[in-house]
Amino acid sequence: MEKFPDIKPIFLYAVSAILGDITGSGWLCPSEVVKQQMQAGMFRNMGEAVRGIWIKKGIQGFYQGYFGGLARDVPFRVAQLTSYEVTKNFYKRVKMDKVKGSTEKNQELSPLEAAICGAVAGTFSAAITAPLDRIKTLLMTDSGAYGGSVFSCAAKIWKEEGLAGFGYGLVPRVSYIAPSVVVFFITYEQVRQRFQDTPSGA
Repeated sequence: MEKFPDIKPIFLYAVSAILGDITGSGWLCPSEVVKQQMQAGMFRNMGEAVRGIWIKKGIQGFYQGYFGGLARDVPFRVAQLTSYEVTKNFYKRVKMDKVKGSTEKNQELSPLEAAICGAVAGTFSAAITAPLDRIKTLLMTDSGAYGGSVFSCAAKIWKEEGLAGFGYGLVPRVSYIAPSVVVFFITYEQVRQRFQDTPSGA
């Protein structure tokens, strides 16, 4: 943050999340395609899935739904990281106000506090991106039937299922993502604090 004093922290969090997710999606998309098609019963095992996708569509087959994945993952990461940092900073301000003479340094989050802030961030980010998750899944499992693009898929869901169609899978998504985000941010806080406490010359 010290290197960009004139930029609001929330924008730095958002840009960091976007760049990180775009970089990781090159590996994530092929693995998601294989996983989704196996879950849909299209293949019996991973080896069969990899061979089948390659024979049918080549390298492009592993990236079907790529933009659908980005449309889901980029907003998710932005919402996850920014909501966590906003929640954490709000909590720390409240905590500092209650303890006279407290400084930001001695108000670092404990694992339990990081878990609570992470739960808020995980629940929020998973819930608001649930519609995009469904679009991504449909594009990866049956791209042709949904027009092959995010917009055509969204239009078909709206036409055939209405608004409720975008909410399918919301509860399971929140149920499995929120706990993983909690674990992530507990680890994130502990590692970050350790690095801050380590002398630069060590």
